[in-house]
Amino acid sequence: MLQAPNHDKQSRLFTLPLVLFLILFLGFPLVADLVYSVSRVTFENLRSPELQGFKNFVDVVNDPLFWKATHFSFKFGFVTALIECSLGLFLAVYLAPLLKKHPWLMAILMMPMMAAPALVGLMYRLVLHEFVGPVPFYLWEWFGDSPAFLDANNAIYTLMTIEILQWTPFAVLLFHVAYQAIPEDVRKAATLDGAHGLKLFWNIELPFMKLALFTALFVRFIDGFRVFDNVYVLTGSGAGGSTTSLSIYVYLAFFKQGNIGKAVAASMLLLFVTFAVLFALNYFSSKKKGAQ
Repeated sequence: MLQAPNHDKQSRLFTLPLVLFLILFLGFPLVADLVYSVSRVTFENLRSPELQGFKNFVDVVNDPLFWKATHFSFKFGFVTALIECSLGLFLAVYLAPLLKKHPWLMAILMMPMMAAPALVGLMYRLVLHEFVGPVPFYLWEWFGDSPAFLDANNAIYTLMTIEILQWTPFAVLLFHVAYQAIPEDVRKAATLDGAHGLKLFWNIELPFMKLALFTALFVRFIDGFRVFDNVYVLTGSGAGGSTTSLSIYVYLAFFKQGNIGKAVAASMLLLFVTFAVLFALNYFSSKKKGAQ
């Protein structure tokens, strides 16, 4: 008990290099972004920004395309995270006996998420191309009709499907590890008490996996919320901005419009949303731990 303070000092000392690294490589860019977000900055005056208060934030908030991009990002992130985690949880539990017997199958399941998102986008762009794509071709051959997968009405559902197919393995891996970590003694005791099948999963196994579930939902929502690669490769900003995410909105403001201040202001709002979701997740998880 008397050695606890020394142990705490040693722990802080060991984490000091990491803290200094984060301050050096993340602190300076963050300060620069804060300065640029309240300045009039273009490629011409990048070294000498002109402070103008919160005009960039006002311009972003008053831009209808920003709110359209925000709606797309929230919808895309929420739907894909929910489906990926639901499907991943089902597959992790259903395939648990098979994966325990043949662990090498997990490597095959992980293959979709190993590919770069931009490469996956290029592949699906070729596969779904309305003139040369094999999918539209065979749909025409077999059914006499084929939907335009990447038009303004269908693009978001196509993009969601591609995102889900690529990143569901991440949820499977996370839930598989959490499922295997459940003590067998707990399962045996619950079985002796009459818990079987869905009752065993819902009342015993799922509570043990709550942390993994919250983590997967958070990671996949944030990743979907700031999606860029697949969307930009497949549709760009889409017809009338129908598939413009917040990341693409920042890209267009920065590289297409040359308005660096506006782009940085939008990225700061994106960062704020990310931290807001993180703090909300931590709050609810700590509240549940306190209740238990």
